[in-house]
Amino acid sequence: MEKKKTYVEDIDRGIYDVKNEVRYSYKSEKGLTAKIVEEISKTKNEPQWMTDFRLKSLEIYNKKPIPTWGADLSELDIENIVTYIKPDTEMKHSWEDVPEDIKKTFDLLGIPQAERASLAGVGAQYDSEVVYHNMREDLAKQGVIYTDMETAIKDYEEIVKDYFMKLVPPNDHKFAALHGAVWSGGSFVYVPEGVNVDIPLQSYFRLNAPGAGQFEHTLIIVEKGANLHFIEGCSAPKHSVINLHAGCVELFVKEDARLRYSTIENWSRNMYNLNTKRAVVDRNGIIEWVSGSFGSRVSMLYPMSILRGEGAKSEFTGITFASKGQYLDTGTKVVHAAPYTTSSVNSKSISKGGGHAFYRGLLRVAPNAHNCKSTVSCESLMLDNESRSDTLPIIELNNDNIDIGHEAKIGRISDEAIFYLMSRGISEEEAKAMIVRGFVEPISKELPLEYAVEMNNLIKLELEGAIG
Repeated sequence: MEKKKTYVEDIDRGIYDVKNEVRYSYKSEKGLTAKIVEEISKTKNEPQWMTDFRLKSLEIYNKKPIPTWGADLSELDIENIVTYIKPDTEMKHSWEDVPEDIKKTFDLLGIPQAERASLAGVGAQYDSEVVYHNMREDLAKQGVIYTDMETAIKDYEEIVKDYFMKLVPPNDHKFAALHGAVWSGGSFVYVPEGVNVDIPLQSYFRLNAPGAGQFEHTLIIVEKGANLHFIEGCSAPKHSVINLHAGCVELFVKEDARLRYSTIENWSRNMYNLNTKRAVVDRNGIIEWVSGSFGSRVSMLYPMSILRGEGAKSEFTGITFASKGQYLDTGTKVVHAAPYTTSSVNSKSISKGGGHAFYRGLLRVAPNAHNCKSTVSCESLMLDNESRSDTLPIIELNNDNIDIGHEAKIGRISDEAIFYLMSRGISEEEAKAMIVRGFVEPISKELPLEYAVEMNNLIKLELEGAIG
């Protein structure tokens, strides 16, 4: 019996839906076997320890159950996913050398303009490999390393070996194990002690091929007293088959260092987005997460901060927009593992057209983490009667000498506010859009300008002709 074809409900996403012919120099078979994993490692010419790591991860993957506590993942069949597609090009350091069809896609997405205008360096990944990478020379002279993970394993093998999947080990959950087995591409950033990277670095991930997975690995180390803003953008055109994104982000923020990690994820609605992001912060270090989750059929994403040094600080600011046919299960986790640590969580979600937004959060205070402070604020806005919004904030407090605040609000868009704006000559559609833009303003103001513009454009796309 032929398997039912996946139906993908989606809006017209314009430039984000530009599809290119799938051209590749190597493509793995569908599914997941030891032979496929070994071939990926051999194609990349990896050291033996990485091949062994991949095979061990595969063993763990095969033993781990699929999580059943969150989104329904029953439609995701790894036997129908191609885990590795190497584009028909090597990595380039000059934009002009990138193949024309790939370059055109990134041009439409605004990547090179952003680099010229306001970025210190850019990496662009297409399917399973990074196809373009460049960084300002003055940063390289200060010892800043910014490259793709494949180059990092060859040129900075000992550093990578010390940190790779130590923060998110393969036995963390089934999709972390999958990532350990088939990871490809991603970014490696090392900022030496005391260096201030004054304008952002950016990586952009584009998945073009249907029925494929993208498993990029991002590893960032910010040494003592250093400062970095890293931006990640993701998108894919829509297909009528399931695609999978199971990336991994590991962030190491050392003493007195500061890292801001901004993401706009804009996947099409045939994508299962099962990403794992984690940061560990040492004494007086700061991690700032700015997160926008749009698109995808299903998301399960909970960036985690482990505050292990006294005085460490975490700030999380996130927005999720769930529309028709979407189940977005997102949130954040914070572990206060040392005294005098502070955290703040500001999460907002919007649901419309029957979409389901689920906030899932964890705040854990260790027995030794006295004098820590945390505030958690979750706000959900439903734009109609058929949408759903849930919040599940778990708070585990293992000592009493702390200051914890939690606030949650779930509500519908206000009829009175709409009526007031319409009485001033504003159309109903624009009135609703104004209220939504006001709702997300605390998030957009934290983003660099071009990303704030992109987020507002995505919200506009989601709202057009579909509320009420």
